[in-house]
Order: sequence, then structure tokens, then C-alpha cells
Amino acid sequence: MRFFRDWSISAFSAGFVAVLVGFTSSIAIVFQAAQAFGATPEVMASWMWAIGLGMGLCTLVPSLWLRKPVMVAWSTPGAAVLASAGLAGGFTMSDAVGAFMMCATLIVLVGATGWFEKLMDRIPAAIASALLAGVLARFGLSAFTAAQTALPLVVLMLISYLAGKRFLPRYAVPLTLLVAIVFVALNHGFLQTEIQYALTMPVWVTPAFSVSAFVSLALPLFIVTMASQNLPGVAAIKAAGYGDERAKGGDAGIPISAIITLTGLCTLLLAPFGAFSLNLSAITAAICTGPEAHVDPQRRYTAAVSCGGLYVLVGLFGATIIGVLTAFPKELVAAIAGLALLGSIAGGLRVALDKDLDREAAIITFLVTLSGVTVAGVGSAFWGVVAGALALAVQHWHKPQTV
Repeated sequence: MRFFRDWSISAFSAGFVAVLVGFTSSIAIVFQAAQAFGATPEVMASWMWAIGLGMGLCTLVPSLWLRKPVMVAWSTPGAAVLASAGLAGGFTMSDAVGAFMMCATLIVLVGATGWFEKLMDRIPAAIASALLAGVLARFGLSAFTAAQTALPLVVLMLISYLAGKRFLPRYAVPLTLLVAIVFVALNHGFLQTEIQYALTMPVWVTPAFSVSAFVSLALPLFIVTMASQNLPGVAAIKAAGYGDERAKGGDAGIPISAIITLTGLCTLLLAPFGAFSLNLSAITAAICTGPEAHVDPQRRYTAAVSCGGLYVLVGLFGATIIGVLTAFPKELVAAIAGLALLGSIAGGLRVALDKDLDREAAIITFLVTLSGVTVAGVGSAFWGVVAGALALAVQHWHKPQTV
């Protein structure tokens, strides 16, 4: 089978790092969202089952089929919106499930009509690359701010990464992760967590539909998912070269509208079990689509397949896997994420700042996105694009063409 010929340790490592970063960086927000609607422990475990299977299958199957790295994640800002709205609005779990399904229906419509992809095609490459660099740079900064609380660990990881890039560049990230795990184990630095060895059982929740749930839950969830997740997700695909008409390897690129439609349909099917919103990934996509995953762009899909397979395991053995993942110190997670994203951050900034005419607009997009500002419940990724587009419009409005 071609997959096993293309697979490599570096690809699996990229997939593992993506899962580690994806879950440990925001799992607490998802738990808060579930608790805001009165979820029992069984229902919270079901959320992990639904999200894990949804992300895993939406990542694994298209990546294998297209032989392109398709990365799907949950909506972290969406979970934050749900946690806030759930506590303020007094909605039940049935109301929440109904809202998940209404939001998923909107995403299916947007994907099936191709409206979102057409909009993304109008965003200049400099703005899209600056957007991606701004999203990723927050994780890059976290890699070094983690030194405030775990200086020896972060310094050791940095030295290991630089040595790996010098002598074994293909395996720099997995070697760094291995060194960090050994260091933490020798210093008894893994966190004490309760690990349950059992399959996760799904719990059905009958949806309830109402106008108030649509306005207060479904619509905000849809807006933040599209603006804060799918927008940078498309930017990540294009920055890696898989969104072009003729993508890396000479084949057609990733069909963005079809993948967005798939995430909506999968959310719709799994919503009664706790899948609140599946969408394109940006952070974990950058980990699995960069040269650290594989030097050959045609083989990077194996990193996404590895990630998808691990997501499925997380879904099936949710309580067990989450217990293992959350035992990793937060400084280790922050450092490995930042180091794994250095190449993608540099690549995004290179494209963003390449042309003199677009440079100022690109740096504005980068800084607004990096700021993390939230206005009207919509995150900085959207406002970064708005600010950059405004800057471009002002700079190029009726500007005479130079020959």
C-alpha cells in the first residue's frame, strides 16, 4: 500500500504533536462549554467520543483519498462562545444540540454553494499569509514565554531542536519531543491525572429547536467558526501550497468547499452525541503540512492520516487518552508547538512581506491577528483580514499604474 511506503517517523511525529497540541491547548474550554449546559460526566465523555471520531474521520479519509494533508479540528473560539452563552442564557443540553445542528446546516450551505471559497479567492496572498503568520505566532511566542516557569526544559528543547535541524533536519521535532519526555520523566515532572481504562460510550441527546437558541447559540457559533477557524484554515492550506489550482505534486489542490461541506455534514450527524462544530484547522494544519512533517510535499498527507488515526483513538478511548495527554506539562506542550511551527511562521512572513506594495497592509494584518483582539464576539483572525483589506484599499485606491 502506498501509504506505508510514504509514511515516516517524522510524519507520525507531526501527527502526534498536532493531536497533543490540539487537545491539551483547549480541552478545558470544551469541558467548560459542556458543563455550561449541565452535562453529566457520561455526556462529557460522549462529547470526546463525537469530536474525536468526527475530527479523525474528516481528517483521515479525505487525506487518504486525495493524498493531500486535510486537517480538521474543533472550533476552540466556538467552544468559548458556547461556554459564555450557556452560562448566561440558561439553555439546556437539548437546546445546545439543536443549535449545533442549525450551525452545521449553515456550514453545509456555505460549503455546498462555494460562497466561502470564492470569498477566500479574493483575499490577496500577502494578506492570507500574514493572517496565518499572526495566528501561528501566538504559539511561537508561547514556546519562549514557557521559559519563565520551566527554563531548563525549554532551553534543553531549543538546543535539541537546533542540533536536530543542523544534523538531522528531518527528525528535529521528534527528537526534541523525545528529549523533552525523557527529561520530564527523569525529573518526575508529569502531572498526576486519573486514567480510566475503558471504551467511551456515546450518549444520545434529543435536540430541541428554538429561535432563541438559533440567535444566541447557533448564529454566534457559525460566525466565529467561519471567521476564526475556517478563514485561517484556508490560509494554512494555501500557504502550504495545497490550495492552488495545480497544487504541490502537480495534482489538483484540496477542494476547500467540499471539505467544509464534509465538516458540516459530519457535525450534523454527530451533534446529538456532542460534536458542537468541526472545521478546518490552522494551527495543527501548519504542523502537518510543513517540511518538518516530510521533505516531500507529496508525502505529507501521511502526517494528516496519522493525526486522524490518533484522533479516532482519542474518541474511542476518550477518558484514557485525555488522561495521558493532560499529564504532559503545559510548558512542554507550548514549547514543542512553537518549535514545530517556526518554519510555517517564517514562510508566512516571507510571502506576506515579499512585495513592497503589499508590505504595510500585510504587517497590519499580522499585528491585528497576533493581538488576539475580540470585537463583537468575533476573533482577531477576522479583524486582521478586515484591517489588511482596508489598508490595501486606501493605499491602492485610484493609484496610477507605474510602467
